[in-house]
Amino acid sequence: RPDEQIFNGFSLYIPGGTTAALVGHSGSGKSTVISLIERFYDPQVGEVLIDGINLKEFQLKWIRWKIGLVSQEPLLFGSSIKDNIAYGKDGAAIEEIRAAAELANAAKFIDKLPQGLDTMVGEHGTQLSGGQKQRIAIARAILKDPRILLLDEATSALDTESERVVQEALDRIMVNRTTVIVAHRLSTVRNADMIAVIHKGKLVEKGSHSELLKDPDGAYSQLIRLQEANKVSKQDVNDQNKSEITVESFRQSSKRKAILRSISRGSSELRNSSSRSLSLAFGLPTGLNITDAATEEPDSPSVAQEQAPEVSLHRLAYLNKPEIPVVLIGTVASSISGVILPIYSILASGVIKTFYEKPHELRKDSKFWALMFLVLGLVSLLTNPMQSYFFALAGSKLIERIRSMCFEKVVHMEVGWFDEPENSSGIIGAKLSSDAAKVRTLVGDALAQMVQDIVTMITALVIAFFASWELAFIILSLVPLLGVNDYVQQRFMKGFSANSVFLSYLSRYKLKWLQKMYEEASQIANDAVGGIRIVASFCAEEKVMQLYEEKCRGPMKAGIKQALISGLGFGISFFLLYNVNAISFYAGGCLVQNGKTTFTSVFKVFFALTTAASALSKSSSFFKDFHRAKTAAASIFAIVDRKSKIDPSDESGMTLDNIKGEIKLCHVSFKYPSRPDIQIFKDLHLTIRAGKTIALIGESGSGKSTVISLLERFYDPDSGHIILDGIDIRKLQLKWLRQQMGLVSQEPALFNETIRANIAYGKGENVTEAEILAVSELANAHRFISGLQQGYDTIVGERGVQLSGGQKQRIAIARAIIKNPKILLLDEATSALDAESERVVQDALDRVMVNRTTVMVAHRLSTIKNADLIVVVRNGIIVEKGKHEALIKIKDGFYSSLVAIHMSASTA
Repeated sequence: RPDEQIFNGFSLYIPGGTTAALVGHSGSGKSTVISLIERFYDPQVGEVLIDGINLKEFQLKWIRWKIGLVSQEPLLFGSSIKDNIAYGKDGAAIEEIRAAAELANAAKFIDKLPQGLDTMVGEHGTQLSGGQKQRIAIARAILKDPRILLLDEATSALDTESERVVQEALDRIMVNRTTVIVAHRLSTVRNADMIAVIHKGKLVEKGSHSELLKDPDGAYSQLIRLQEANKVSKQDVNDQNKSEITVESFRQSSKRKAILRSISRGSSELRNSSSRSLSLAFGLPTGLNITDAATEEPDSPSVAQEQAPEVSLHRLAYLNKPEIPVVLIGTVASSISGVILPIYSILASGVIKTFYEKPHELRKDSKFWALMFLVLGLVSLLTNPMQSYFFALAGSKLIERIRSMCFEKVVHMEVGWFDEPENSSGIIGAKLSSDAAKVRTLVGDALAQMVQDIVTMITALVIAFFASWELAFIILSLVPLLGVNDYVQQRFMKGFSANSVFLSYLSRYKLKWLQKMYEEASQIANDAVGGIRIVASFCAEEKVMQLYEEKCRGPMKAGIKQALISGLGFGISFFLLYNVNAISFYAGGCLVQNGKTTFTSVFKVFFALTTAASALSKSSSFFKDFHRAKTAAASIFAIVDRKSKIDPSDESGMTLDNIKGEIKLCHVSFKYPSRPDIQIFKDLHLTIRAGKTIALIGESGSGKSTVISLLERFYDPDSGHIILDGIDIRKLQLKWLRQQMGLVSQEPALFNETIRANIAYGKGENVTEAEILAVSELANAHRFISGLQQGYDTIVGERGVQLSGGQKQRIAIARAIIKNPKILLLDEATSALDAESERVVQDALDRVMVNRTTVMVAHRLSTIKNADLIVVVRNGIIVEKGKHEALIKIKDGFYSSLVAIHMSASTA
């Protein structure tokens, strides 16, 4: 976005070993500071200095090893928890990984998982909650033991208790380290050595918390007042209970004590810490020096995949039915092309005979034969492009149709299907691109060539028998020998084709193994590109390349072995072929000698059957691609034929003329299909009255977001019922049901399109400009969108990378509001916003929540205290529920304990 000026003459000095907090509105440039320190970008003017040295002068990999990054949206790779944490340090021992997990308050939930540290997190960490992902990202940064720590809203996704414990852990590891914090919460930034207030890319204030508060009209003081106003409007209720609700009473009564152990770094490192302190500067120089370096190490997973059902050619032909006229024209052109080579055998034998004639006849006949060759060339010039074009057109239409069918099926699959590793975006993308392209072999150029070769063989045989049936029979009697040769050759070429009935189970498994390895390699590449900032920050380029090469190494070795075997097959093939030639010429000589045929006829038979053999050979060479195409087709049609367990395209089911929005979860038990060993809910019972607001709170991973997933029917409960207005939601039409719900998730997913298009996705069709502007105003997004050079036509980038976290969240809120839903589902909807934006957006949500049933998942007290019903969830069980005023009075209760921690964190 070259037209958008982020910084202009921006300068900031951060002394070594100190903590600097960057605060300001969303989109003010806070996260850009972190991107510049990591050298994701270089400034156009000015310089970034570390210890007085321009960042560009350092070896990039070395300096990034000194920097630890925890981003606002934690990106995890599709491997195990252990592997994800291990990205922080090459060759990390299991004890170091476990210690980092404990320090990040992640060990508790990891130990509850059946596979523990070996649990697969799913693509981009989809198997974990937002808080769990964030803690793994923090553990990864802790393991790196960096000299500079960059925390971009590092604790924004954590519940109050986890935030307190993790913040304490971060406070300990921040000692003697230069730390840059981007945060909105006062509790996170107030203890920083320096707080820098950034507004529209300019440093407007800096100083400590106490220094900045001395100016009541300053930007920082205004932000504090906004947050304080946002925090507790019912402070009197808290004051009345303060004597009962203290941090100490929580520590004594709560059963949820966090386990924390420090990582012992050794006395030598402590002694060196003062000489290794780093300082950062933007435009201003500073002092001291640096030492240290690091290395690399690989990793590896495993294989297995079920056999896909075979796809009949009849089915593919049926899909190509609209292109029958095109295929027919291509077949006519291929047939004409197929006749050309056999006719060439007649012309060639005639030319040879001409050279034995008298001079005057030679001149006359040579002109004739030359003209015939010219005509043959002109016909070939017309028919070959025609056959290629028409068959390619039919093939392209088929691929387009198959890709469309497959993608349509993919987007209608139930969410649980995507939780499986073999259904990750990288693997599905590979199937849509490469596998679909392979299917073209069955209809495209290969089919055109096969039609041509069949016509060539038939015509050549007719010419050979007319010329000399005796010689033709003698040569054809050698066909079994050629057939054996051809079978051996094709057996070597096909290698591990799943279609061959002669191949062993091992060979079929080998083909599946190769396909699995390619798909896993594709997934690694997909993860690396999607998370390139994390890869760059943790200097994991070589590690990712090693993983990618490891996945490609198996297919490479198999390919070399197959090539050697194929080469041997070709050698035997040519040996037998030349033996057949020798026998043919010898038999032809004997027949001419005995007067049973002529010199010209021998050459006609020989050339004709040579072209037939050539056509057979060329057709055989397509067998390998043909079988690959059938395997690829089976892979794609396995998706196309699969019936989605929860299909939004299914139009069966009830719709209601008037929806009230009363929801009941009756005796619901649930386990995620991909994690059947972990019980999320057991006999959960909850009633949400129509038009009321319910807030779900509890530890990360306790099942709060799962309630929203069940309401949206991303999953169905294993037992029990979810009732909407007295009707089980499984009896309602799914598309209609989801149209009644507006979802704003913790991690806003935006498409690589314009802001206008992203907002319009909420309604789908017939969205007016006025509606888009209205909901943008309501979500507090219009102001920043209007400030962009392209306004609503600004491309947001892949997953919204061109926008800040708060800006993305506001667009997601606008998208949810535009569909005017009867039920609002808010999963940490305001967690990424600064104090002012949170206040305005919360006001907007409060307005749109009127007369709507609202289910919100939140950690912040300011977000949940006004809910009609607050439900505390712990380990999938409701332990408390009621209004804020009632729950706060329960001595040593779960909710009151959480409030105590929240209040102590706010005032500490």
